[in-house]
Amino acid sequence: MIARFTSISLPLFTALLLSACSQPDRQQLTITGSSTIAPVASELARIFEQMNPDVRIDVQTGGSSRGLADARNGLADIGMVSKAVKETDVVATLLARDGLAVIAHKSNPVAALSSTQIVQIYRGELEQWPGSNLPISVVHKADGRSTQEVFLKHFKLQPREIKASVIVGDNEQGIKTVAGTPGAIGYVSIGAAQYSSDNDVPIKLLPLGGVTATVENVQNGSYPLARELNWVTRDMPTGLAAEFIEFATTNTGSEIIRGLYFVPVN
Repeated sequence: MIARFTSISLPLFTALLLSACSQPDRQQLTITGSSTIAPVASELARIFEQMNPDVRIDVQTGGSSRGLADARNGLADIGMVSKAVKETDVVATLLARDGLAVIAHKSNPVAALSSTQIVQIYRGELEQWPGSNLPISVVHKADGRSTQEVFLKHFKLQPREIKASVIVGDNEQGIKTVAGTPGAIGYVSIGAAQYSSDNDVPIKLLPLGGVTATVENVQNGSYPLARELNWVTRDMPTGLAAEFIEFATTNTGSEIIRGLYFVPVN
């Protein structure tokens, strides 16, 4: 029985071994960080993998703080950071631009809020929507999220001042929470919010400072709450990381970025 198994299996084993040896080594790229950038990174990765069958790219979220820390510590080849990068021990490469939108449920009759009213809401000083008795549910981002940091800085709020009803992580959670709560208010990426609104998710983007929250107004510089979306590497990117970062600046990369409602660098 053993001799028969050996005589049948050996040629097959040899063929499989030769086939495996003939396959090119696969290259791996790990990207972690901002949930705002992650959909862009995932789509860029999908197309890049199609163009380079020997490459596999793993995109993981967890917030900009994770992306920065993972890149700095060598746990990721590329970090995703959705704000301007001031740290000098890493190298930042601009991917795109985005804005933050204050969002409400689509059925909410309020068409706009002043900056003072937004501050009052997040401090817990304004508990009902203006002109109605609809209670406000305050949706706030978790610590370590650049979206939270950018929002607080713009409105000159301190973390200890926030009276949140719900704490969320990524943009998708924020949008789902507001879409499912008629009295909710939140703040998320304009790109994510506009994409969701255009695909019949029941939210609306409130203007800020009299300027409509749109990707076009981020691009033309009129929207007051815009931010950078950055790749971050421990050193100057080389090899596969450099190739992928460069791919994002090509016409194909720019089309992908634009198609996901962000503003490409070119």
